[in-house]
Amino acid sequence: MYFSFVSVLTSRTYSQRLKERFYRSEDHPYRIFQREIEQYVKPGDVLLDAGCGRQAEVLKQFRGKAGRLIGADLVQFDPAVLNTELELFNRDLANLQLEANSVDVIMSRSVLEHLPEPLRVYLELYRVLKPEGYFIFLTPNLFDYTTAVSKVIPNRLHPWIVSKTEGREEQDTFPAYYRSNSFRSVSRLAAESGFQVVSLRYLSQYPSYFMFSPLLFLLATSYERLITRFHSLQFLKGWLLAVLKKP
Repeated sequence: MYFSFVSVLTSRTYSQRLKERFYRSEDHPYRIFQREIEQYVKPGDVLLDAGCGRQAEVLKQFRGKAGRLIGADLVQFDPAVLNTELELFNRDLANLQLEANSVDVIMSRSVLEHLPEPLRVYLELYRVLKPEGYFIFLTPNLFDYTTAVSKVIPNRLHPWIVSKTEGREEQDTFPAYYRSNSFRSVSRLAAESGFQVVSLRYLSQYPSYFMFSPLLFLLATSYERLITRFHSLQFLKGWLLAVLKKP
């Protein structure tokens, strides 16, 4: 048992060194997503984080950059963020109970893949956005290999697998449906809800699910380098970054 633990620890340490060698932290999709939001949010704006999570980590990054910070999620919030300037609501994203035309920018990170009925959410976000407002989200790409594997594994097993490969708490892993996770599906949902598509981009990231194995990490890194090199293979990248606008 002790030998097994040391082996895993050593493997993760070596994988971390490989990550630092091949990937720059500023290129991570989360950082690119935050920079994208910063281009659209202005002082005094109302910013809504749709699916903000227990600790509202992304929303907290915009303190001082927007006039009002609102977070909505169905999870129970960390008590430490409840008595702050953040306005947090336990709400279904399809029924936010916010005034129409009241929000300037909506952001959502790693949430759209969990929506069983994404059109209902698109319509609700469209309703609460002001005209000329933006809905910006980052979500896994439907054609990424990790998504393909995830789709064939029953949702009930996802928490255990993610806890072993990424070290994430099982309670923070949710069922995934991938119904708004391709250029085609996003474009269709945007059209049906009234949004204009400003931009759709594919993004890569380091193979986080293989941090437990340096060999698998290297193989996955080689794959990432291959699909990045050839434009025709860009659709296989791991993430989709979308910017939608309410006309």
